[in-house]
Amino acid sequence: MASPYTPPYSPHRGKQPSLSQLRAFAAVAEHLHFRDAAAAIGMSQPALSGAVSALEEALGVQLLERTTRKVLLSPAGERLAVRARAVLDAVAELLEEAEAAQAPFTGVLRLGVIPTVAPYLLPTVLRLVHRRYPDLDLQVHEEQTSSLLEGLAAGRLDLLLLAVPLGVPGVTELPLFDEDFVLVTPQGHALAGRDDIPREALKELRLLLLDEGHCLRDQALDICREAGRTDGAEVTTTAAGLSTLVQLVAGGLGVTLLPRTAVTVETARNSALWTGLFTEPAPSRRIALAMRTGAARHAEFEELAQELRGAMRGLPVRVVDGGS
Repeated sequence: MASPYTPPYSPHRGKQPSLSQLRAFAAVAEHLHFRDAAAAIGMSQPALSGAVSALEEALGVQLLERTTRKVLLSPAGERLAVRARAVLDAVAELLEEAEAAQAPFTGVLRLGVIPTVAPYLLPTVLRLVHRRYPDLDLQVHEEQTSSLLEGLAAGRLDLLLLAVPLGVPGVTELPLFDEDFVLVTPQGHALAGRDDIPREALKELRLLLLDEGHCLRDQALDICREAGRTDGAEVTTTAAGLSTLVQLVAGGLGVTLLPRTAVTVETARNSALWTGLFTEPAPSRRIALAMRTGAARHAEFEELAQELRGAMRGLPVRVVDGGS
């Protein structure tokens, strides 16, 4: 008696039918005529007959009842014809999906974007995608840098748009542009409207920054340290986003740093906000796409980066060469 955990031995176990055999049988089951079935799938009649016989041997069942005048399906053949057609349909769908996957800029692309980039660059990104890649299903996720990198490593995200350098192993950066920081002040401030602000002016200013976790906060602090600002100088952290930050500036609570791409959006609606430009070289940040090193879609991502560089030439940025 066979063990309840071990299927009984079958002399046909291990004999796998081929797709050619299944295709031949499915054609015969549909046409019930060898000559018509052979013509339908572009196979010679002897080859078709041999394929069906080989399938019967592999499965260990008789599929057809052959007479001199017609072909009939056996009871087993009736049931297995349905299964054979389902297998062939599934294989056809698999091939179609593989063909679609080979087509660039189709399917889903999960793009992660940092909050200090999303509101200012996404309009340009979305216009480009809709115009150049209409078959691409772009899904946008706005998160802080650490969360984006975790999502990229885990496969939850495919591509990131953020500030670099990241210095993360296994991540390849595709630089897009550099942009300067500007000083945002309340109206009447001594530095309001100037275009020759030295970095050293940051030493003693009451600086408003984003909350912990935003890379823009870290970049601003690095700029201040380079300017000679000491860790003991006053830094007030009260804002979770740039929109709140500039309203605090408008209210006279201090000054802040904004990337150039954010200036128009964040300052145009409040006449109490003024901007000042730093002397050259102005403090700046670099924005790039980031992907997993060796990503299957790396060629697509590199092409997208190149297209984005062209689309962003109208912004107040310095587009960088792809190899920079």
